[in-house]
Amino acid sequence: MTLMKSNLIAAAEIDRLDTWAKYTAPMCGSCMSSCCTLPVEVKIKDLIRIGIVDEFERGEPAKNIAKRLQKEGIVERYNQKSEIFTLQRMSNNDCLYLDRKSRLCTIYDKRPDTCRNHPKIGPRPGYCAYKPKPQVRPTNTSSRTLERF
Repeated sequence: MTLMKSNLIAAAEIDRLDTWAKYTAPMCGSCMSSCCTLPVEVKIKDLIRIGIVDEFERGEPAKNIAKRLQKEGIVERYNQKSEIFTLQRMSNNDCLYLDRKSRLCTIYDKRPDTCRNHPKIGPRPGYCAYKPKPQVRPTNTSSRTLERF
């Protein structure tokens, strides 16, 4: 008797790339936004698009911008060699811009290139750490009558 390995992974583990599922567009609508718990690397143009850096600051040294954004709690790290900023995450590892209740991006139209290009780029191109939203089961709404004894 041969056991067949299931191709369906119910929920990926963010740190175990082997559990990630091959990406398909419909996955996003039923996911818990697990990609929004990954570190988000951005460049100056992303910070300008988001609106946390002004266009006139573009000429300022990026390390000065990084210091300001680190003080404000927006940037966690800055790599001076690559000029890449890593956005700060909330205590539960969610992106600063992820709404906790809806699990939707609050800056979707202005989101960084890293997010726009996921999962074409990232830790495992073409795959995502898909975690399905919990299924809400309909409750029985029939009225019950209490009998008096």
